[in-house]
Amino acid sequence: MSTSAEQFDRDARGEFARLGQTRVHRGELLRHPVYTRFLHWSVAISFILSLLTGFAIYSPWLFRWLAPLFGGGARTRALHPWFGVVFEVFFLFQFINWFAPMAWTAADRRWMRRIKAYATNEEKLESEDVGFFNGGQKLYFWTIAVSALLFLITGLLIWFDDAVARWVVAVSYVVHDLAALLMLGGLIIHIYEGTAHQPGTFRSMIDGTVTEKWAWTHHPAWYRAVTGRGPRDAYERERHRQAERESWEQEQEARESRR
Repeated sequence: MSTSAEQFDRDARGEFARLGQTRVHRGELLRHPVYTRFLHWSVAISFILSLLTGFAIYSPWLFRWLAPLFGGGARTRALHPWFGVVFEVFFLFQFINWFAPMAWTAADRRWMRRIKAYATNEEKLESEDVGFFNGGQKLYFWTIAVSALLFLITGLLIWFDDAVARWVVAVSYVVHDLAALLMLGGLIIHIYEGTAHQPGTFRSMIDGTVTEKWAWTHHPAWYRAVTGRGPRDAYERERHRQAERESWEQEQEARESRR
């Protein structure tokens, strides 16, 4: 990543930090600053708008109910490429913003070998070498990056179809649709991971913070880096407190039963 791009990203973070505040309470850590959250939701909204208008164009017999939401078939076809342009612009900024933490490492290769255990929740804690993002999140990001590039290239070829050969346009339609389906599948998994699979993740994209427990559970290396404390030590303290709480509750129940 060029120095100018990194400087732009730092300046943007600073400007957005002045526009909005992120309140971090006791027992919480800052996960995503205002600028990162703005980019995330801008990318998400523009992609969903592109997806909905694309469905209305791709299969009007199945998604004919979508076109009226955007003012009819003609307007839907006119809006779709512009929604795509907005998505590409915001994702470019997000790519710059997350390029460094999304770099692939040996820890990510080890994480991929454990992906089955992760998906089935066999382990309560992530491996101690999992940093700000795990291997699955990085894989999703780079999948989106490749798909976004394919979207841009094929979208331009479809938009200006009179400037290229017909077979190029036909191939572009196929690649464009496959990239859309790939991103849709990734989005569904992404939503599941951020809600049901890891409660507290969605919140981090709303108010920017996570609990310390969430941090040492899912991203131990990041927790250690920002707090200077051992994630396993935090886990043992939590387990000890939980055992004491359960013991106290059992004592209270026993006293109640003797009355």
